[in-house]
Amino acid sequence: MYYLGIDLGSSSIKIALVEKDTGKRISVIQEPDGEMSMHAPKMGWAEQQPEVWWDLVCKGIKRVIKDHSVAKEDILGLGIAYQMHGLVIVDGEGNALRNSIIWCDSRAVAIGDAAYEKIGMENCDAHLLNAPGNFTASKLSWVKTNEPELFDKIYKFMLPGDYVAYKLSGRATTTVSGLSEGIFWDFEKKDISEEILSHFGIPRSMVPDIVDTFGVQSKVSPKGALESGLLEGTPILYRAGDQPNNALSLNVFEPGELAATGGTSGVVYAVTDNLSVRESSRVNNFAHVNYHEDNQTRIGKLLCINGAGIQYRWLLNNLSVSSYDEMNTLASEVEIGSEGVCVIPFGNGAERMLKNMDIGTRIVNLNLNRHSKAHLCRAALEGIAFSFVYGMEIMKSDGVKPKVIRAGNDNLFRSEIFSSTIATLIEEEIEIYNTTGAIGAARACVIGEQGYGKFTSFMDNDHVMTYMPCKDRAPYKEAYENWKKELEIIIKTKR
Repeated sequence: MYYLGIDLGSSSIKIALVEKDTGKRISVIQEPDGEMSMHAPKMGWAEQQPEVWWDLVCKGIKRVIKDHSVAKEDILGLGIAYQMHGLVIVDGEGNALRNSIIWCDSRAVAIGDAAYEKIGMENCDAHLLNAPGNFTASKLSWVKTNEPELFDKIYKFMLPGDYVAYKLSGRATTTVSGLSEGIFWDFEKKDISEEILSHFGIPRSMVPDIVDTFGVQSKVSPKGALESGLLEGTPILYRAGDQPNNALSLNVFEPGELAATGGTSGVVYAVTDNLSVRESSRVNNFAHVNYHEDNQTRIGKLLCINGAGIQYRWLLNNLSVSSYDEMNTLASEVEIGSEGVCVIPFGNGAERMLKNMDIGTRIVNLNLNRHSKAHLCRAALEGIAFSFVYGMEIMKSDGVKPKVIRAGNDNLFRSEIFSSTIATLIEEEIEIYNTTGAIGAARACVIGEQGYGKFTSFMDNDHVMTYMPCKDRAPYKEAYENWKKELEIIIKTKR
């Protein structure tokens, strides 16, 4: 017997098949083989076709079933993870009325900023835990203002994962976690935000039905079964945005537990039990997957670092090196602190944690007679690690009390220099696990019926290693303080 996990990203869709009783990974496949296309009709816009998502989901499910000769009856449920903050609008027949405005589209920034001012900063912070920003509510308001003929045809608005669930089941549903990421949830009233709906002129009838994050949300309809290859009646048992789901995949549920990812951009996602918004201009706050409006406050604090793995990849592409492993070996030949070389790795656009400053990448203190590409490799790894630590210090000021960090076995966290630098400076262990968002979404299906303990047991064989803080913290601290001084000089010149 099996569970199926769907992870809808902006570059690809991954489908995971796991054993129901053990959580053992059977298969993870990707559709398409390359990357999904993204449409940018104007500068700063980013759109994708929801129908393409659905076609690829169906193709992937059928491929997994065929490749492993799985009987439809043996798939007992499925979970869905998805790219956050996107907008899908459908008519009464379930047809998408336009391309999805996805997470990295910035057209609604001014709308969100105006709403923050009009509704009031204190009001938004207290009730929404965020500014309306460039989130789903603001994007829907953009449609209302700029495409009123489409807005009038809307039956329901949805997040990307809601759309996949809708295509499978024929029922429009969402979760509290999903509503919070769209800035539709009022944490004080513990209900849909009437103030947001009123300000943007969004009828409450457009909001999908709210279902629990875990448990039977809906079931595959006859039409969904025909198109997807699943058995009619197969339950959808879980749904969450990609960052809450990544945290879940790493068994991050309780206050003090942090999940970190080190891909093209970096993410630190911390769970707390408080509603602090002290750093709401730099850290986003959403209902975590185990938040419950009746009896449990679990908030996921999300901090993004745009300039992370992309910095290291740029070096790979521009130095005479063949691989990340070669770069890591070169870096290991240089002492902590890179003999004074500092890389400020913020070259991937404006950084929210720097209050939306775009300071670019800087390489400072480079001595052309002394330093080599090995120093650049070490300084880049340290600079990216320092940016994570800098972000974690911001989160600590916002009520986060880290006890353990868990990370996937991705490119940056494979580096001992990178991981040990972070572990030593924050004085906490970093546990590395070999899992993915699609696997986590599949395994999460068990929680509604058997609880978190069963889910946690699935991770017993996923642990790869643990990075321990180094006993001699002094050289790391000195290097970090030097890096912060350079960053502060740059920030002052930008103000």
